[in-house]
Amino acid sequence: MIRVLLADDEAMVRAGVRAILASASGGECEIVAEAGDGREAVELARAHRPEVALLDIRMPRLDGLAAAEEIVRAVPGTAVAMLTTFSEQSYVDRALAAGATGFLLKSGDPYELIAGVRAVAGGAAFLSPKVARYVIEDLGRAGGGRHAREAQARARVAKLSPREREVLGLVGAGLSNPEIAARLHLVEGTVKAYVSAVLDRLEVRNRVQAAIVAYEAGLVPD
Repeated sequence: MIRVLLADDEAMVRAGVRAILASASGGECEIVAEAGDGREAVELARAHRPEVALLDIRMPRLDGLAAAEEIVRAVPGTAVAMLTTFSEQSYVDRALAAGATGFLLKSGDPYELIAGVRAVAGGAAFLSPKVARYVIEDLGRAGGGRHAREAQARARVAKLSPREREVLGLVGAGLSNPEIAARLHLVEGTVKAYVSAVLDRLEVRNRVQAAIVAYEAGLVPD
């Protein structure tokens, strides 16, 4: 059972997310608390210690980004995923710095929401494909152009072994270590070692940054 804290200041959005997560197979997701603002979300995360905190970015009292930072610091066992819209891409760097490992669209496919919650609960990173493309475009505008960044990503990925590149592509697709192990017919400990090696060789801090490299290098299909 994946215990989820849901924070959004719009009651109708919370109702929609609640209905989507309730539809997950086997009743695997349970919303244990709901918050209407960021400060309340932090307090409820401390009280309930859920596996996942699903946070809107724009909330009163304390925005989702500041709430994410506090939750990651105060409740390290809780993974944070942000609910976003296209107009909020400028916040991605702050969310990464705060420790968020998921970026989900309110307007996205319901399956993406369920898959994203599953992924971050399992210790993986998950970027909605549309969010990932916008992130990469933003990075391209800030860092010398999209084609230059894609070339840099391919050069970085070239240092990896074929198996490491395969693992990186699955990290980029949002799979958790157990899911990667099942896909590649490996034991989970071996996958964990591969992921650690990939992060080290790419010189990135976390799976979200590795996922961005995977997208830029073309290892993850659109």
